[in-house]
Amino acid sequence: MVKHITSAENPQYKLLKKIAASSRKRRQCGKTLLDGVHLLNALADVGGTADLIALKAGKDTDAEIERCLSRFPDVPRLIFSEVLFNSLSPVEHPTGVLGLINTPTPAKHRRQFCVLLEAIQDPGNLGAMLRTAAAAGVDAVYLSKGCAEAWSPKALRAGMGAQFALALYEHADLVLIARELKSLVATSLEAQQSIYDLDLSGPVAFVFGNEGAGLSAALLDTATHQVKIPMPGKVESLNVATAAAVCLFECVRQRAGKPR
Repeated sequence: MVKHITSAENPQYKLLKKIAASSRKRRQCGKTLLDGVHLLNALADVGGTADLIALKAGKDTDAEIERCLSRFPDVPRLIFSEVLFNSLSPVEHPTGVLGLINTPTPAKHRRQFCVLLEAIQDPGNLGAMLRTAAAAGVDAVYLSKGCAEAWSPKALRAGMGAQFALALYEHADLVLIARELKSLVATSLEAQQSIYDLDLSGPVAFVFGNEGAGLSAALLDTATHQVKIPMPGKVESLNVATAAAVCLFECVRQRAGKPR
């Protein structure tokens, strides 16, 4: 169950290296890497498992890592030399453990509370938005073809395991989905209505656009409601992840104590 690897020519190392570095390889394999104890624990919390665990040499005796790995008793372990392991990790200071998993497929869900994301390009922003969505109780998130990869190591790190709490649909046709929704809310700096004046107590979806360009005209026109976030200060706009947090938790506030 435990194998030590010190050569960069090892085929398992080469595969992990490609998966760590290439979104195309991740799509081809249907696999991704989880970096660190937190993400592995998040996987275990939803009943998931890993294909294998990669450890940095010397970290196989770390107490926190061992507690985490006790949740994956039958998963093979590879122990890599420090140099090899560091080349696999997406962070500057690796924690010493990686998990190779099958990229989850979305479970059935309701569309009572969902989010559409168009061309969110920064994986940090995307991960933060997914974390906010999971915290707010969102059912499903649809990502356009231009979005950053939801299951990339960077987005996973920013989401801190939120991906496992959501039904995620990548490469979705957002205009088609938008037309199927009864209530779709878009934020716009030109909107007249405040987010705080809109009734969000029923089934609702929010759509958020690209960090620089905002929403496409096609999606903006499909929205049933356009709202603004009041900003009495001296800035013109909010980061898209911050705007999403304001909108989603205004929905949470309005739904407090009400059955969904």
